[in-house]
Amino acid sequence: MGLLALGAVPADAQALRLAAMGDSLTQGYGLPQEEGFVPVLQDWLQGRGHEVQITNAGVSGDTTAGGAARIDWTLAEDPDAMIVALGGNDLLRGIDPASSRANLDAILQSAGAAGVPVLLAGLPAPGNYGPEFKRDFEAMYVELAAQHDAILVPDFLGPIGEKATQGLSLSDLMQEDRIHPNAEGVRQIVEAIGPQVEDLLARASGPADQP
Repeated sequence: MGLLALGAVPADAQALRLAAMGDSLTQGYGLPQEEGFVPVLQDWLQGRGHEVQITNAGVSGDTTAGGAARIDWTLAEDPDAMIVALGGNDLLRGIDPASSRANLDAILQSAGAAGVPVLLAGLPAPGNYGPEFKRDFEAMYVELAAQHDAILVPDFLGPIGEKATQGLSLSDLMQEDRIHPNAEGVRQIVEAIGPQVEDLLARASGPADQP
């Protein structure tokens, strides 16, 4: 469960430290390191002129409970901002959304107490768990983001989800397991989420850093 810091910058550069907390979608499961979400996002941000160093705090198989258990450890790295993208494994296991919500709430409370702005990335729930589960799972992201003043991305897999709702094949965006994005899928995810990550970095370099 080691953390991986990517894209070191010169010591005199005022690089923002961004922690990306998540599961295998963040960790880059099934892909060469350079094609995972974190390095691709970092390259995208640096290509747009942002001095940022992203720590890969993605752990394959992690649930919201796992994230809550290690949030203090992640914050001990003193990030300036944090992406929280957890809940996919809760979905796969059919965990009660009330439990997932409590775990995410604990993560966001800890980040808030540390003065770390957060981008909260959710996922849509499938209909096979029933309408109440779907409603409660999807609402927790919206409501917690509002409660904790976090930037909300309702669907981390946005471009893939949009294509799926159109009934189109996902073979060009997904690995063979049909769960994890391939390199092109990651690229499209980063293109979609990138502007909101830029908003997160703007919050992290806010009034406290102004002359």
